[in-house]
Amino acid sequence: MHPTPRSFSHIGLSVPDLDKAIKFYGDVLGFYVIMKPTVIVEDDSDIGQMCSDVFGKGWGRMRIAHLATADRIGFELFEFEGHEAPDDNLNFRQHGTFHFAIQDPNLEDLLAKIVAAGGKQRMPVREYFPDEKPYRMVYVEDPFGIVFELYSHSYELTYSNGAYS
Repeated sequence: MHPTPRSFSHIGLSVPDLDKAIKFYGDVLGFYVIMKPTVIVEDDSDIGQMCSDVFGKGWGRMRIAHLATADRIGFELFEFEGHEAPDDNLNFRQHGTFHFAIQDPNLEDLLAKIVAAGGKQRMPVREYFPDEKPYRMVYVEDPFGIVFELYSHSYELTYSNGAYS
């Protein structure tokens, strides 16, 4: 017996400037704030203790905000004291999470908005089934160097018929 597929709840991103990240993800991607920026400190409160359980001792202080997508996926943004940018923002040989994807049928328009807002286009827009289906994708970066992907169509539609064959 196979387990029932679970639903995706949220993703958390560490950003260098919480206010700028909220503006970018809100104004450009249309995500909406469901919890305004909040300061959390390392202390004996329930949330302080929970963060210490996750991050270990000495994490100090952070700011956090919660956003949501149109399909109710949570988008948690963290700004930590003493944050640092990675040496390589797409170290694909290092295991772990290295991107997420956003879907928009007007991929090219969203791409232009991302670049205009200080983001970066990492590659040309590619078609999965040229002259057959209008499925397109492109890798981008937000203004902080966080890599993500844009899809024109749903994940299921894109891959259900063997995108690589």
